[in-house]
Amino acid sequence: MVNLRFIVRQMTGAKRQCAVFILCVALSMITLVSLGSFRESVESSLLRDAQSLHAADIIVRSHAPLPSATEQEIATLVQHGQTKSARYWDFYSVVQKVKGEGSLLCDLKVVEPGYPFYGRVLLRSGKPLAEVLKPGTLVVEQQLLDRLRLQPGDSLKVGNATLVVRDVVLQEPDRPVNFFSLGPRVFVAAADREALGLIGLGSRVEHVTLLKVAHQKDLDTIASRLAATTDETRVRVATYKNAGSRVKRFFDNLLFFLNLSGIFTLLLSGFGIQSTLFALLKEQERTIAVLKALGAKSRFIIGHFLAVTLVLGAIGTLVGLTGSFLLQGFLPSLFSGLIPAQVTLQISFNAIWQGMLIGLLVVLLFTALPLYRLKEVKPRAIFGKEDAAGMWSRSTWIIAGLGALFFLSMVLIRLRDLKTGLYFMLALLGLILVSYLLAALVLRLLRKSTPGSLALRQALKGLFRPHNASLSIIVTLSAALGVIFSLTLVEKNLDASFITSFPPGAPNVFLIDIQPDQKEGLARLLGPGARYYPIVKGTVSAVNEKPIDPEQERKSRGDNLGREMNLTYRNELLADERIVSGGTLFRKDWGDALQVSVLDTVLKMHDMKVGDSITFKIQGVPMTARIASIRTRTSSGFTPFFYFVFPPDALAGAPHTIFAAVRVDKERISALQNQVVDQFPNVSVIDLTETVVIFGRIMGKLSTIVRFFTSFSIVAGVLIVVSSVFATRYARIQEAVYFTILGARRSFVLAVFTAENLLLGLVSGAIALLMSQVASLLICRKGLDMEYRPYPADSLLLVAGTTLLVVAVGLAVTLPLLRQKPVTFLREQSDE
Repeated sequence: MVNLRFIVRQMTGAKRQCAVFILCVALSMITLVSLGSFRESVESSLLRDAQSLHAADIIVRSHAPLPSATEQEIATLVQHGQTKSARYWDFYSVVQKVKGEGSLLCDLKVVEPGYPFYGRVLLRSGKPLAEVLKPGTLVVEQQLLDRLRLQPGDSLKVGNATLVVRDVVLQEPDRPVNFFSLGPRVFVAAADREALGLIGLGSRVEHVTLLKVAHQKDLDTIASRLAATTDETRVRVATYKNAGSRVKRFFDNLLFFLNLSGIFTLLLSGFGIQSTLFALLKEQERTIAVLKALGAKSRFIIGHFLAVTLVLGAIGTLVGLTGSFLLQGFLPSLFSGLIPAQVTLQISFNAIWQGMLIGLLVVLLFTALPLYRLKEVKPRAIFGKEDAAGMWSRSTWIIAGLGALFFLSMVLIRLRDLKTGLYFMLALLGLILVSYLLAALVLRLLRKSTPGSLALRQALKGLFRPHNASLSIIVTLSAALGVIFSLTLVEKNLDASFITSFPPGAPNVFLIDIQPDQKEGLARLLGPGARYYPIVKGTVSAVNEKPIDPEQERKSRGDNLGREMNLTYRNELLADERIVSGGTLFRKDWGDALQVSVLDTVLKMHDMKVGDSITFKIQGVPMTARIASIRTRTSSGFTPFFYFVFPPDALAGAPHTIFAAVRVDKERISALQNQVVDQFPNVSVIDLTETVVIFGRIMGKLSTIVRFFTSFSIVAGVLIVVSSVFATRYARIQEAVYFTILGARRSFVLAVFTAENLLLGLVSGAIALLMSQVASLLICRKGLDMEYRPYPADSLLLVAGTTLLVVAVGLAVTLPLLRQKPVTFLREQSDE
């Protein structure tokens, strides 16, 4: 039988330790439960509204007109009444004011009557789109009107046509997130498509055919019939059930990273639980020794303290669930601008049960070792004498193994990817191991040092007092801070490379969809500083004669070989390129063999090397080339680059467009855009100074979200600092009393404890900074292919902030201990 009065007495006698224990349990689950609910809300909403999100039952996409066989099959299905069809063409183009100067890059959507089959295009007037969008008219977003200072009823020049703005679009079903758009939406009636003159051979246009089936049971059969009519990877046939929307891919990637952060927080919280319980049991050591002296068995004592931890764990679980509910209410504002209007966030009961199970398992795993160690307490501990137990015993290894198995299971459940889960576990173990080795090395050096200051010498001794958790504090804090420091440094490097400024002389204006016969006239307009790149559309169909599965490729979180590629041809390297394998761009000793140079980024998508073969499909024609060289970029930012480069004689005869890049004074960009639109309406001008603003907004929003969730890791580290102070509470009071008896003033005692916390903060911050610099360097150079800057001033500020945090937390918990009067303490000792 468990004595309830014993449990209550233990909890009321150690309120602060119990409070920290409860907070650690709550923290261990709050992030994962809230993210679990958030994921299920997004997925259920996307599944519920899948037809609306895609505006159809079947979606056929291509970057060129559909093959004749596919067109014929669609016509047959419509003729027999099995489906209804509606097409739209999506592309970027510059629109221009008719009266006065002003132009703007916009996202055009030319739609046929019938669009959308599901959902609704919400207009400010409240009228249906089909009623408003007639030939000769436009429907635009408010952003366009604001930027060009227009209002409904005004005219806009779009390509070769002049059209009238009739209404303002507020929402469209198949574009739920416009966060990444480079310009405002403009709807154009399909009847005006030819008059625009913007869709031609090689134009960068997405051709989409939407189908609504008459009977849902025929959905998969019809989709399979359509897919069988084309073997081209550039044509994709999908149903609303399996078409991966941009929204889902975006949230899958974001939640993937946030779940990594949540699991890391879970691990740190577990260490906090363990450290706090060690502190609580240390204070009860004499009570436990008395119970054993009176004949109590270890099983009886462990059972009672297990009951205490389960009660505290249950309270912590309730606090964690409450926190998850509150956090769920905060998530809409945190993700504002990213959540589709269709998504309604709600608490998931599945996530709640998972949270309760997580809370229970974390409590059981991380309290197992402290509770097991109760067997080692001997009756002689009544007199303050206890043998130091070895840290790594057989039981410790078993418990550690169970913990590793638990975390591996958590990783697999949350990430849904075995390979990535194993990599994450290895990376986590590596992070902790490096933190441990560096912390142990620094503490060893500090132990041997003999500073001249008495206060500093006493602070150093304090780091190594019995039961002090200096090593675990430094390991935990440095690991958590290392992650956050790395995020900060990578973000600053991204900002410097892509947002803050362009490198001197780098182009800041791109022009796309230039037809070959327009190059000469455009060159006169742009001047001698422009650089021109031929673009040939093609897809990769095989590597070393092994076919590429486009659908499997598209499941990759990064870029992949399953999409249509921009191929180019030239005989020289760009200014920011160099050969890393192959010696020269193309090999003269290979004779007439078709050759291709590959950017090293492609090697991350598929294993290949010099001499391997790649089969491309260009305009449906297969073409196999050998890899003659592998290139890398020596700079980063918005500068043109190409994955695949061919010799000129290989592709010069293929249908192509031209891409141009030029450096223009910021004040002249608008005027240049107007001139290009006047003379070459089909050419789109992309102002990178506008693009980087959008990119900067994206980065800022995502950084806020990531920092919010990784901040829980810092809270876990702070709780470990607090639990460490509790674990050494008696020793700290004893030191303060002895200092006072020996004549030391309170300011000296305060200086000793401040110096101790200062050392902990400095060492943790310095180790975190060292690891983050290495990690950020690897991420920037290997993962993001960009230059790396260490930012020493910002790095030192991060360390200073960390140190101040540790000092503040340590003193906040330690100061109440200094109020203990020497007489009271000595009397208590004599009574014992």
